[in-house]
Amino acid sequence: MDKSALRDTAPQLPIGELSRRTGVNIETVRYYEKIGLMPAPARSEGGHRLYGRGHLLRLNFVRRARELGFTLNEIRDLLELAEQRDLPCAEARVVAAAHLGDVRSKLAALRKMEKVLVDMVARCADGATPDCPILEALFDSEAATRPAP
Repeated sequence: MDKSALRDTAPQLPIGELSRRTGVNIETVRYYEKIGLMPAPARSEGGHRLYGRGHLLRLNFVRRARELGFTLNEIRDLLELAEQRDLPCAEARVVAAAHLGDVRSKLAALRKMEKVLVDMVARCADGATPDCPILEALFDSEAATRPAP
């Protein structure tokens, strides 16, 4: 990535076009500006935001990082690495490795939830009983984690 491309904020695109090209909602673009993930764009004489190539690159980066589950703070760190370091790979690897650990923990938790839900659905059998084991299990925190009989 050419660091100078990220700094190219020469006004070219209105916010609607930036949104369309990146798939990021207009309100989200404004939010990213507000929290400093996106530099403030130039303004037209009428006060409309005009974005440059750097904004487009940065917004695509943010969208892709969000799709991978990176937090806004992690994205901020990664963008800083991309802009200000000559050899950012080792530091980016640390951020990505920590995030990978978080993803793996979430996957383990999802597997546990799946097991509990499979169990709850199995308790319900054909769904023809007046007392619903699923609803009862949700009211009883211990029952939700006990295996089905």
